[in-house]
Amino acid sequence: MTVRQLVAAVLALSLSACATLSPHEADRAAAIAASARPTTLDCERIDACAQPSPLRELAGRAFSESSPGQPRHYAVILDSGTDAMLARVNLIRSATTAIDLQTYIFDEDDAGRLVLDELLAAARRGVRVRLLMDQLSALQNVETLAALAGAHVNFSVRLYNPVLRRARISYPQYVLAAACCWRQLNQRMHTKLLLVDGAIGITGGRNYQDTYYDWDDEYNFRDRDLLVAGPVARDMAVDFETFWTDPRSVPPARLVDVGHALLEDGVPVLAPHGFDHPARAEAMRDDAADPQLVRERLVEPAIAVGEVRYISDTPEKHNGEDPGQLAVASDSLRGLIESAHRQVLLQTPYLVLSKPAQEMFRQLHDRPGAPRVIVSTNSLAATDAFIAYALSYKYKRRYLREFGFEIYEYKPFPADAPVDLSATGAVVPDYEPVQERARTRPPDRDSVLRTARYRQPLRSEYGATRYLRRQANEPVPLKRAGVRVGMHAKSLVIDDRVGVVGTHNFDPRGDHYNTESAVVIEDPAFAAALEASIRRDIAPGNSWVIAPRDKAPVLWGLEYSLAKASEYLPVFDLWPVRYATSYEFVPGPTCPGPLPPDHPRFRECHRPVGDFPEVNLALKGLPTRLFTAFGAGLAPIL
Repeated sequence: MTVRQLVAAVLALSLSACATLSPHEADRAAAIAASARPTTLDCERIDACAQPSPLRELAGRAFSESSPGQPRHYAVILDSGTDAMLARVNLIRSATTAIDLQTYIFDEDDAGRLVLDELLAAARRGVRVRLLMDQLSALQNVETLAALAGAHVNFSVRLYNPVLRRARISYPQYVLAAACCWRQLNQRMHTKLLLVDGAIGITGGRNYQDTYYDWDDEYNFRDRDLLVAGPVARDMAVDFETFWTDPRSVPPARLVDVGHALLEDGVPVLAPHGFDHPARAEAMRDDAADPQLVRERLVEPAIAVGEVRYISDTPEKHNGEDPGQLAVASDSLRGLIESAHRQVLLQTPYLVLSKPAQEMFRQLHDRPGAPRVIVSTNSLAATDAFIAYALSYKYKRRYLREFGFEIYEYKPFPADAPVDLSATGAVVPDYEPVQERARTRPPDRDSVLRTARYRQPLRSEYGATRYLRRQANEPVPLKRAGVRVGMHAKSLVIDDRVGVVGTHNFDPRGDHYNTESAVVIEDPAFAAALEASIRRDIAPGNSWVIAPRDKAPVLWGLEYSLAKASEYLPVFDLWPVRYATSYEFVPGPTCPGPLPPDHPRFRECHRPVGDFPEVNLALKGLPTRLFTAFGAGLAPIL
């Protein structure tokens, strides 16, 4: 391409990206969508033909047992992806008056379309449905958004903070937006909430995409949601209303691309989704209609608690020049951590701490009788964001020495995870428990590597050219094939008394750019249940433990000093040796269970397995070391 052609292409892109929709055109497009919305209902009953639900009954019990000053709530920890989907479908069908759904990602894959179909069915039977999505990660097709704009009089859609006044932007337009509108581009709605009839809500880490519900055949998240029934739902409703009525929340018909599509072609018919696994979707629909199954899997594990707090950043966080002043969620979480006396149990997928968080943990560690801080996070092999991991890798010495962290990194093939591998639709290799494997031999995945299903993906995955197109949210290549699992849960347990489940990654983005939310429950039984869930994730079969590497036989002090000095450089951090590495527990007669890294016999029961275990040897260290060397400046926006 010549320079003239390149300039012409850039100019054409700029003109396209900056195309406008006049107020008159926006009014016409909105009118077209409104006039196309059907008003007929599939049900004439006052309860909108809601499906009886044992989950919905939890809300009735909670409100009937509550009194002024003494609220009653029921909380259900949703660890399993299939249970999380089951709860959502069942609750949507139980709605009698209103459904409010707020999310960061809403994809058009099997999981996303199943939920969307259920929402539309609820609207057609008489339930008011409002769907609020962050613009950057909303439904992928302009045609889908145009169809939803006119789907039904009871169904409304809005997109939060649309960049370039468009519903969808291409990667070149993203680059243009970064040049013209950097602050707006980074101000995202990371809040996630499903609220039914203003009485029962679900919030936590999950978006609407196959990977969050154990439905992807390559990579799934080990995530966590919390279902809460009771009076706190009123606070959730107020918070949703604040977002819904904010000027940043825009109906798609008033955006350039969807508006022009409506003006040119009217409201299209929403095409039926061709499910990749139709039997799986149908099985989920059947399960959601089975009250006994819902009762056994979701209602019986419910924990009765008293007061529940819902903390949330509002859109005001995106006003002004210093968003940190309005970071309600960040301030509340820091306050909880600072209240710890005995232990902080923190789970985050991306261990990249903001400067205020680093200072808080430093001061916490310097206290007399400092609380123990245990962190569950991703390994490089498990993460979906290798650049974020690179910065975590850069500061491991600081985390261990200055903050006193005890870090456990999640394995890509955990031996005991709340992930339903059979639901993924993939060929699942046999996997021996870690204790048996340690006594016998490494697992044999050769049969998997030779299958036609994996050969082509692996050739692409192991090729060096893959690094030329690696994205920030793409897992790195591994030594072996299989359905990979990555940590996405965001939770916190303080001492034995407070449990928190939310959307905040405890990172700079959550402090400064994203709106975040969390449920806080001060109750020993709930805190114990949440702690047990996190401790399952840090068990030896599921995580490696991070600890200082063995000291070099000579010049160890000089090596340590050089590495420490290099760590504090914002760029050119090229020192090749890091303070810490990964360790695997090796059971034996004298080692019946794992030991913490500060135990004097730790090395007798754990063996070092390298900085990046399980990662493909070909180029495993290159991207991580490059971003460690040059990417520190990216920390605030990762």
